[in-house]
Amino acid sequence: MTKFAALLILAILIPAVRAQEPRKDTIVVTGQYEPVPLDDADRSVSVITVPDAGTLFRGFPDLLELVPSVDLRQRAPAGVQGDLSIRGSTFGQTLVLLNGIRINDVQTGHHNMDIPAPLEAVDRIEVLRGSGSTMYGSDAVGGVLNVITRKPEASEFRIGAGLGNFGVNQQHGTATLVRNRFSEQLTFSRDFSTGFAPDRDYRNLSLASDTFLASSLGAAEILLAYDDKPFGADQFYGNYNSWERTKTWYASIRQALGAKTETYFAYRRHSDLFVLYRDRPQLFTNRHISENWVGGVRRREELSRGATLNYGAEGIHDSINSGNLGVHARSRGAAYAGLDVRALGRFSFTAGVREEVYRRWRGQLSPTVAAGVWLNSHVKLRASASRAFRLPSYTDLYYHDPASIGSPGLLPEKAWSYEGGLGWNAGGRWKGDVAYFERLERDGIDYVRHSAADLWRATNFQRLHFRGMEATVEARLPRGQMAGFDYTYLTGAQDLLAGIESRYVFNYPSNTALARWTGTLPGRITARSRLGVTQRLRRNAYAVWDVSATGSYGRVHPYLQIANMTGTGYQEIPGVAMPGRNVIAGVDLVVFGPAH
Repeated sequence: MTKFAALLILAILIPAVRAQEPRKDTIVVTGQYEPVPLDDADRSVSVITVPDAGTLFRGFPDLLELVPSVDLRQRAPAGVQGDLSIRGSTFGQTLVLLNGIRINDVQTGHHNMDIPAPLEAVDRIEVLRGSGSTMYGSDAVGGVLNVITRKPEASEFRIGAGLGNFGVNQQHGTATLVRNRFSEQLTFSRDFSTGFAPDRDYRNLSLASDTFLASSLGAAEILLAYDDKPFGADQFYGNYNSWERTKTWYASIRQALGAKTETYFAYRRHSDLFVLYRDRPQLFTNRHISENWVGGVRRREELSRGATLNYGAEGIHDSINSGNLGVHARSRGAAYAGLDVRALGRFSFTAGVREEVYRRWRGQLSPTVAAGVWLNSHVKLRASASRAFRLPSYTDLYYHDPASIGSPGLLPEKAWSYEGGLGWNAGGRWKGDVAYFERLERDGIDYVRHSAADLWRATNFQRLHFRGMEATVEARLPRGQMAGFDYTYLTGAQDLLAGIESRYVFNYPSNTALARWTGTLPGRITARSRLGVTQRLRRNAYAVWDVSATGSYGRVHPYLQIANMTGTGYQEIPGVAMPGRNVIAGVDLVVFGPAH
């Protein structure tokens, strides 16, 4: 008898049942076939809500730095460019969703964090730690990031501005209109900086329109968004004073057809202009334009009380027109089904499978199984196993420059992920979680070389094995305070021949600790503090402390943000320095609408 089966039997014999304690549940949808309270999820999922986005948090990186096992390897602040990694995955092995629809960049995973929606449009961010290919397809090897936009509750007009060192100049705003069966939200954000060092300037601009409609068919959402990021890229890709500009155009529609069916369609266009030498652009300039189309249908059927069957189909087409990579296109289709079972308020079980077909009817099968049991009213045991895959990006396949070259014959990456965890909730005031995980990859893709004189070549290596442990504890304290501590240990082993050097895989953090606090201070001030300590493999540990505060005085909301308060010198990408202390002060004004 397995240990898990023995625990299931033990749970049946335990006379205690889950207490019906009054609490406000956080509902999660990422990595689940059915929306469930966070405590009932059988996978490791984190939820970060986005209150007062323009005041307590500067951008998406600030929020993601609160999630255990998430490593945003930034080359610059303010979300200019960051490689997103979960549990040691490469930047191409994390899938990014916007309202549940994939927006990964097919050119390269370096652009996956070009999220077109301003932070002011976002309600929450959900992060699935672990494989997600059964539900979402290619790229969800290490985990899934799902950005969920906010449906406005009242008409308002809100605008804000701030100034800081390094020539920071930022503005943001929101205008919403709410009627009985219609609501509209317009958001924008602008963030400029002259840079903390030469050729490290940036100019970010994001615009979005989010429309919500109710009709006899069902609820609908139409999202239109645009993102523009020119930035100095000194040392980003080697010892060059480079410059780069990325733009994103995005449109999506989600339409419910009754209570059981939803259809969706999205289009994303991304451009990338890269200049190797900013002062001599004629020497080496790359221009890339990629397009993505995705559409699908999802449906749910209640088989019995507590048992639900979810199934659907999806079609994806992407293409690229590039001066360096050439002109290419590919299409693929997928079908999936998943069974979700909940019983006796204590047991949960999920099983699913997805078949994704690409290139001459070649396909990838991605099964998953997860289960959980409440051992008593406060403690839940969970376990899962799943398979994931990633198709090579166009850069993996076709890129070439004086130092690197792609390989057109690359195979898809494949991985099995396993996880076991124990969650604890003492009535909502104290919460804790511990999880052990492993990921076994085959045909992983990385740039490798035999010596410093060789080119970096995209290569399938045979095996890669990651394993680690996550632990977190959170306390809700008097006067609206919340304190938490998270720790992640991670180790990896790569199956490479002796003398071969790998470029990206072994920049993961082997030890990460995070202490966080939010609370209300006298004088109507809300504040937060985050102290993160990171030790990357074979590198010294460094600590970064961020604090911010915002006041609430009717329609006026002043704010102060201090990043890297101690001025720590550190690098998240080897050779690319991050800025020292960055101070921004500003004010939000609610011109009309409910005062906060």
